[in-house]
Amino acid sequence: METKRTALVTGVSRETGLGFEVARQLSSEGLKVIISARDLKKVVELALILQNEGLDVVPLVLDILDDLSAENAYREIENRFGRLDVLINNAGGFYDQGGTPLTQTFTYTRQAFDTNLFGAWRLVKVFLPLLEKSANGIIVNVSSGAGAFEDPGFGLMATGDTTAYGISKLALNGLTVKLAAELKDRGIKVNAVCPGFTATYPGTEQWGARPVAEGAGGIVWAATLPKDGPTGGFFRDGKPLPW
Repeated sequence: METKRTALVTGVSRETGLGFEVARQLSSEGLKVIISARDLKKVVELALILQNEGLDVVPLVLDILDDLSAENAYREIENRFGRLDVLINNAGGFYDQGGTPLTQTFTYTRQAFDTNLFGAWRLVKVFLPLLEKSANGIIVNVSSGAGAFEDPGFGLMATGDTTAYGISKLALNGLTVKLAAELKDRGIKVNAVCPGFTATYPGTEQWGARPVAEGAGGIVWAATLPKDGPTGGFFRDGKPLPW
């Protein structure tokens, strides 16, 4: 069985993305990090970059929308490492800037919910037996201020757009609370994290986006909480967010 704490990060498909930086920071703190995405070629290339930095990172193909893919990933992690200590549901998307309740389509909205809510939900259910083998199991759901009522810049009350994305992230926050309550007696913490507006795409710095390393830091904080750390919360940079 793997002696290091082992973390799985989903949605690691770009070198400029949050998942890639989260993997770098977690591995730098001594964890073995499994990075995953649908495209095996991409995830292998990204793992090699981090391995060349001397980091303990391994690639895994995983489509969070597919039951069979999730089950295959479960079996591979079980066979290679024996358990899972941290699950980071980072995969997400469908930021429908300009999409309002009356203009957004149900097709697009279903896709947003499939990825941002049901994808994370699926992986929690699939990987729970491996998380239960950990002495300090942790689940981190990467959420957004767009799914909070109180966020002044991007929240639900601040604007009428990003409807599909915002409501799917609101639902993810709700799932976080429900999971935390159900898993508390099993010693597994579940928290949601908003990384803030991060510069994961070129040019977003000009709009005020923060460095990716800063946004990733809050996710890493939640992924490395002590056994008596908080559960069922919504955080940014390690501080509670009202939502």
